Amino acid sequence: MQLGVWISLGAYFVLMLAIGFYAWRKSTSSSEEYMLGGRQLSPSVAALSAGASDMSGWLLLGLPGALFASGLVEAWIGIGLFVGAFANWIIVAPRLREQTARYDNSLTIPEFLGKRFPSRAIALRTISAVIIVVFFAVYTASGLVAGGKLFESAFGEFIDVGGFSDYTVGIWLTLAIVLTYTVVGGFLAVSLTDFVQGCIMMLALVIMPLVVLYSGQGSGFSGAGETLSQVDPNYLSLFDGLTLIGFLSAVTWGLGYFGQPHIIVRFMAIRSLKEVPAARNIGMSWMAISLIGAVGVGVFGRAYAVRNGLEVSDPETIFIVLADLLFHPLITGFLLAALLAAIMSTISSQLLVASSSLTEDFYRLFLRKQAGETEMVNVGRVCVVLVALAAVVISSDPNSEVLGLVSNAWAGFGAAFGPLIILALTWSRMSGTGAVAGLVTGAVTVIVWISLGWNSSFLGGPGVYEIIPGFILAFVAIVLVSKLTATSGEYRAIETKAQPAE
Repeated sequence: MQLGVWISLGAYFVLMLAIGFYAWRKSTSSSEEYMLGGRQLSPSVAALSAGASDMSGWLLLGLPGALFASGLVEAWIGIGLFVGAFANWIIVAPRLREQTARYDNSLTIPEFLGKRFPSRAIALRTISAVIIVVFFAVYTASGLVAGGKLFESAFGEFIDVGGFSDYTVGIWLTLAIVLTYTVVGGFLAVSLTDFVQGCIMMLALVIMPLVVLYSGQGSGFSGAGETLSQVDPNYLSLFDGLTLIGFLSAVTWGLGYFGQPHIIVRFMAIRSLKEVPAARNIGMSWMAISLIGAVGVGVFGRAYAVRNGLEVSDPETIFIVLADLLFHPLITGFLLAALLAAIMSTISSQLLVASSSLTEDFYRLFLRKQAGETEMVNVGRVCVVLVALAAVVISSDPNSEVLGLVSNAWAGFGAAFGPLIILALTWSRMSGTGAVAGLVTGAVTVIVWISLGWNSSFLGGPGVYEIIPGFILAFVAIVLVSKLTATSGEYRAIETKAQPAE
């Protein structure tokens, strides 16, 4: 590995650690500061933090790889995600920012649900916290797997730690950097590093497709189109081979946004309600540019590979392959840092949200109700480490199928929390029992659907993405059970609480 690559990566690591120690000095004196940055995120930081923590390595590995292998039809997932993210900013962001502050300054999603529905507070906080911790341990593990495989494929021959595989060293190196700035600086460190990482990711996704497009013989849009039409006349079609079920399974990924704790917690931390629209515009612009860039990497990367006789054994490594082939070592290091940024931004966000639930919804709720602020911050740091260690155990097998569980975890969160969050924020006649019913119904439906294999094959046809039945049934369960169980007194309590703060 050339010196320039290590210089770029070293500068990136130093910057992440410096941000962590800056945040430690600025925002770790209380639980609210450690877990939500004191609700003082600027629109730009909140927007890019939400985007970077969302996309992960999928943006630079999974999406380009799918397009490289199968063509433009794979872009429907990206389209569905864009629409879902926009709806999330419109429906959830302003209401969640306002209501979590008003409901006794709720610091976590389970805590908000418990205070919104006090008659079922313990059940809601406990069940939702368990779901968050379990799913995020797996989610975090998937990020560590991606980090381990990145180091194994890009740096393996240059890393030699006796007794440990390149993959294992990659996992621990990735975790060490993330854990340091997350434990030390808390939510502010995670959000500020996410902002920087989001900028790096977007810049990489602008540079890469443009360079690839105009590199080699027969370059440019027309040359790429001609090359790809020779590979497959329908390669650039958005509709070739697309079935109704396939279309729905792709675009309904967007439903998951309403229930992703590591994304919607950013809405809670925006500096003020009036700054939500500015954050939305920044976030959606970033997402549009990044998604288009990722599509370009996959499509133009395929054209480049065909023109130059390049064999790519794993389509998901096309970003790494092109970074190594086409750029000066300093730029290659920057591009690999962008990939690490995508992985690390999501890991840090998931670790902190899982830690927050353990701290607020287990430790304070059941063990130390009168715990002081310093104690809670220190407990939060310990919980970050505990969740990280659990993720390391899950990710220890490089041949594990943890990465395949990411879509399942996304569906699980989306179905369990999505309808619950939407209705809790918008429907005053929702009951606590209805909230519990929706939470359990969504999670169980996703688990059962996956267990029966219906996400792979349903009634003899193509599989149906598990978020579709999970989201629908959870929504129905909340409405029906609420109508059957809510009392007039509960209505009045909810409506009184829903009045604007003085």
